[in-house]
Amino acid sequence: MSEYKLKNYRRFLYILLAASTIALLTAVYMDYWKKVPSTIKIRAGVEQQLDFHVPASGEIYQEEAVESLSTQVESLHVNFSKGVTLKANQIDNYVMDLKLFGIIPYKSVDIQVIQDKMLTPSGLPIGIYVKTEGVLVVGIGEFKNEKGDTISPANYILQAGDYILDVNGERVENKKQFISMVENSGGEEMIMGIRRNDEITEVKVKPEGNQNGEWKLGIWIRDNAQGIGTLTYIDNDNTFGALGHGINDVDTSTLMQLEEGTLYKTEIVGITRGKDGSPGELTGYIEYENENIIGEITQNTAEGIFGVCSNEITEHTFYEPIPIALKQEVEIGPAQIICSVTGEPKFYDIEIEELHLENDNVNRGLVIKITDEELLTLTGGIIQGMSGSPIIQNGKLVGAVTHVLVQDAASGYGIFIENMLVQ
Repeated sequence: MSEYKLKNYRRFLYILLAASTIALLTAVYMDYWKKVPSTIKIRAGVEQQLDFHVPASGEIYQEEAVESLSTQVESLHVNFSKGVTLKANQIDNYVMDLKLFGIIPYKSVDIQVIQDKMLTPSGLPIGIYVKTEGVLVVGIGEFKNEKGDTISPANYILQAGDYILDVNGERVENKKQFISMVENSGGEEMIMGIRRNDEITEVKVKPEGNQNGEWKLGIWIRDNAQGIGTLTYIDNDNTFGALGHGINDVDTSTLMQLEEGTLYKTEIVGITRGKDGSPGELTGYIEYENENIIGEITQNTAEGIFGVCSNEITEHTFYEPIPIALKQEVEIGPAQIICSVTGEPKFYDIEIEELHLENDNVNRGLVIKITDEELLTLTGGIIQGMSGSPIIQNGKLVGAVTHVLVQDAASGYGIFIENMLVQ
C-alpha cells in the first residue's frame, strides 16, 4: 500500500472513530436525559426519596431567588449518583440545575412542592357530548358551478382545522345556522372570524352557485362529537377527570375547541373484542336527555376532559378516596385497573412494563399490559371506551389508561395522574 493510500486509510479510521464516539456519547446523553423529568413534584412536609440512577449533581435554588438575580442565592447541593432525599415544608417552586459528572451541562429541572392529594377512583362508563366553539372545518372540497366548471371557493383561504367563529360580525352558533348563512349570502363576500392554531384572524370568502343555483363554499364542517369513555377520578369538590387524553376530531385529528360539554349516563350493551391489528370497542347506549345528565365538561385538553359531577355520581361511588402516586413513586411491576366492562366497576390485574418519566407525548408515560385472564377473555385486552380507566398500584392512584397498541391488543399506554392534575 502506498504512503498516500495509507494516510487516507488512517484518516478514514480516525473519522470513523470520532463519529462512533460522538454517536455513543450522544446516545448515552439522551438516555440520561430521559431518566430525569423536567418537572418533579414533591409533597409538602413529606420526605421524598429521588433515585434516578444518573451520574449528575447540581444545586437547588428557590425560584423567586433565581428570578430576582440576587448576588447571594441560598442553594442546596444534590448528587444523583446516589439517592437524594428532599423535604420542603411549604408549597413553593424551586429550580435544580444539574451537570453530568459535575461538569457537562445537563438540564434545568423545575421542582414543585404541592399539597398532598386524595382522589376517589371511579372506573364508571360515561357518555360524552361536546359542542365546538363555532363550527370546525374538517375538509375542503370542490363542486360544479352552473357552467359545469369545477370550482373550490374556499381553497387556499380556509383549511382543515379552522374554527369559524363569526360571519360578518354575527356569532356562529352551530352547523345549521352557518349553512343558512351561506345559502342566504346572495353570493356576496363573507368576512369570517376564524381560530387557526390558537390565533384569531379574519378571512374573506365568496360563495359560488352550484348547478342547482344554491350558494356554496365547498367545505365540510362539524359542530359536535359524541362517544363513550371512562371516568378516572372524582375530587372532594365534585370535580372530575376522565379519558386521560383529549377529544380530537376524527377527520383532522385536532383537539376540539370546547364551547360546552356534557356527561351522560351510559349502559354498556356490547363488547367487540380486540385482537392484534384490530382494536376492539365498548358499545354503550346513551339517551341524550336532561334526566340522564351526570356532569358538565368545562375543559377538553391533551391530558383529558375535566369538569363538575352531579351529586348523583358522587353519592353512588364504589370506592373511597386514596392517595395519588407521583411519577417517581410508580414502579415497574404488578398493578390494577378499574373498568366497567360487565356493568359495574371492577379491579383487573395488569403489569406496568415501562416508565417514561420524560416523554414528549404526555399520554404515553406508562407502558402497560393486561394480565387478567377474565378481562382478556371479555375484551381481548385494551379496547376503545376503556380510556380513562384508573390505574392503581400499592393503594395509590397512579394514572389512567389512554391508548392500545394496535399490533398487541393486550398492551397499551397510560398517563401519569400528576399530568392529569395539571388542569
